[in-house]
Amino acid sequence: QVQLVESGGGLVQAGGSLRLSCTASGSIFSINAMDWYRQTPGKQRELVARITSGGSTNYADSLKGRFTISRDNAKNTVYLQMNSLRAADTAVYYCHADIKTLWQVDYSYWGQGTQVTVSS
Repeated sequence: QVQLVESGGGLVQAGGSLRLSCTASGSIFSINAMDWYRQTPGKQRELVARITSGGSTNYADSLKGRFTISRDNAKNTVYLQMNSLRAADTAVYYCHADIKTLWQVDYSYWGQGTQVTVSS
C-alpha cells in the first residue's frame, strides 16, 4: 500500500506565494518521476511540473519562472514553490508519482488533491 499526501494549499492574494508538499509513504522500493498537476472545473487535468529521481525538471511553458519543483529523496517528498500567483492559478493541485513497490511492481499513484485559491 502506497499513499501520497499533499499539504500547503489554501487562500492567497494575487502576487503572493504558496509552497505545496507531497510525501509518499508505504511499501516503496523506489520513486521515479514525481509531478504536480492541476485541474479546474470542466477542464482536463494539466501537467504543472515534473522532476525525475535525478533532479531533472520540466515545466508547463506558461509557468516557467514562477513555479519551482524540487524533491527530497530521503524524505520521499516533492515540493512546488509557487510565486507571483495569479487568479488563473486557482485550481486543485494533485501530486503524482511513478513508484516501484517492494514487490518490484511499477504503479502510478495520485494524491487526493489540495485546493489553491488566488484572490484578485
